[in-house]
Amino acid sequence: MQKIPIRQLNQAQEVHPIAEQFKIRRLEDIIADKDLQHPLHRHSFFFILALSKGSGSHEIDFMAHELQDYSVFFLRPGQVHQLFLKVGCNGYLLEFNDEFYHPKDYSSQQRLRKASNRNFCRLDAESFEKLQTALAYIFREYTNREEGYQNMIRSNLDIFCTEYVRQSRNTDGNTLQGRTYVQERFEDFLELIDKNIATLKQVVGYTDLLHLSPYQLNEITKSAVGKTASDLINEHIILEAKRYLLATSNQIKEIAELLGYEDVSYFIRFFKKHAGSSPDAFRQQFKA
Repeated sequence: MQKIPIRQLNQAQEVHPIAEQFKIRRLEDIIADKDLQHPLHRHSFFFILALSKGSGSHEIDFMAHELQDYSVFFLRPGQVHQLFLKVGCNGYLLEFNDEFYHPKDYSSQQRLRKASNRNFCRLDAESFEKLQTALAYIFREYTNREEGYQNMIRSNLDIFCTEYVRQSRNTDGNTLQGRTYVQERFEDFLELIDKNIATLKQVVGYTDLLHLSPYQLNEITKSAVGKTASDLINEHIILEAKRYLLATSNQIKEIAELLGYEDVSYFIRFFKKHAGSSPDAFRQQFKA
């Protein structure tokens, strides 16, 4: 059974003491004089693309984004994406895993979670410069490898996440003031869905893990995004199904099994109800 390709940091050819845990490169060094194209795949690590100048396209979980100046993308492990960068792009590509950067204090953990839950943010030049300053410092530390450079990189990653949360919040006016509890519980729920979608498909399974009542969880999800907990679970099932349909050649029965469905007919009906077409029709539409 074919699974979506998962890229690991240790697959890189670059020789560096921490290349299997952390890597940062300048886009102009990666692209040089040839367009860069990465087909649909997942990562086992966090992925940050900060584009100060350039063009191309970036599709994250089947949501297309046109690349523009002063754009930042922040992906969590497991998300599916494909990327096309045209010659002339400038900025940074940064990748790291949990082994390298896993904040122990609660506030830093929340910042990383909030940052990686905001996949895309377009900024003005002044706001982007604040983020680029942190990335440029990280790049120098990574390149020079002076004493304590790994700790300096981690400290500046924390600064980057803090600033990114600030700037991405400012772009949509979502201050979250007075809503910290709601937001944190909502993000806890999303994290549990990511980890358990193949085995837990009912709201009660998640309320047990979160120590909440179904009413409380629905109030949280409605307050955060205007949707019920069941809506979000179903959306994630459909998203994961689409990932397998487009990134693998698995049969529908195999995809149903990967998602925890023993009855393939039920899975097909469920998909059609929520996606508007059968799994086969969806696959053909996007592969045509």
